[in-house]
Amino acid sequence: MAKPTKKAKNLSLEHDAVARGERFSQLHGTNLSRLVSDFLRSLPIGGAREPLSPAVRRLRGIAAGSKLDRAAHRDYLRRKYSGD
Repeated sequence: MAKPTKKAKNLSLEHDAVARGERFSQLHGTNLSRLVSDFLRSLPIGGAREPLSPAVRRLRGIAAGSKLDRAAHRDYLRRKYSGD
């Protein structure tokens, strides 16, 4: 089996994200480069999306009948959690 080729790429990442990734890598016996590569490989590229789970399909169906838009929902949450 041929070994995959590697390409060096400079990335600008937030310090806390790097620290979290390094800690995760240590806990899971890998390294940060492998962690980032695995994540990037898992991203969908166009085409068909993965099917929704049954629970998400049910929730999506409930929301479909709602007449609220995003701004109205945010307003509702703001009022709910601000104690107004």
